[in-house]
Amino acid sequence: MEYNLKEEGGFKYIETEGGKETLLLLHGLFGALSNFEGIINRFGKEYNVVVPMLPIFELPIIKVSVSGFVDHVTAFVNHKGFNKVHVLGNSLGGHITLLFSLANPDWIQSITLTGSSGLFENSLGSTFPKRGNYEFIKEKTESTFFDPSVATKELIDEVFDIVNDRGKAIRIIATAKSAVRHNLSDKLHQIKSPTCLIWGDHDTITPPFVGEKFQELIKNSTLHLVEKCGHAPMMERADVFNDILGAFLEANVSTDMMDA
Repeated sequence: MEYNLKEEGGFKYIETEGGKETLLLLHGLFGALSNFEGIINRFGKEYNVVVPMLPIFELPIIKVSVSGFVDHVTAFVNHKGFNKVHVLGNSLGGHITLLFSLANPDWIQSITLTGSSGLFENSLGSTFPKRGNYEFIKEKTESTFFDPSVATKELIDEVFDIVNDRGKAIRIIATAKSAVRHNLSDKLHQIKSPTCLIWGDHDTITPPFVGEKFQELIKNSTLHLVEKCGHAPMMERADVFNDILGAFLEANVSTDMMDA
């Protein structure tokens, strides 16, 4: 089932309106709605799955930072009037999830992180961007996954177009640098919400030891390593990912829902 992108109040998002509990999905630096297609299809009827588009290319350049995106998500949740959310973030979206959760603990029903930044990540590196070099972008995009065929031509073309737009490339670099500056190792002990960590065992961007460190620092957390999988388990091993997520969400349904 396809869901239309809504635009209101300065926000762009999709919303499935499929259940009483809200599952908020936060995408990564090169993220798009397609990254969460498997989650939306699996949980869109059971949960109110909501995907706000992070304004990486719309915010004033001075506000392009991890903190700026947290402010955007906070304003969005206020705009929608959500009382409690299950929040899930991939890569940069995981980093934003953590900062959002630290700032608004009363809003958080549960946290799911997959390939999250916030502790360590192999960032874009000194070679980014090689504008006009399609093969380089193809190789970098394919390296996100254990199985390079998951990187479709459509996905590679999308990344290539971003890198070759000077304004967008500057914003990508500014965001990546901001993420590196916002290391959360000294703050994660403050996270009290139940947390599910789903990591690809062949993630080269946030390797498995990063997931293990998150598990060490977040007391109420459980780590699941997905075999033969890279940085985006919800795309590459959607069935396995969704089984783990479904069990976790079910175990952390609100008491109001249990009484209903």
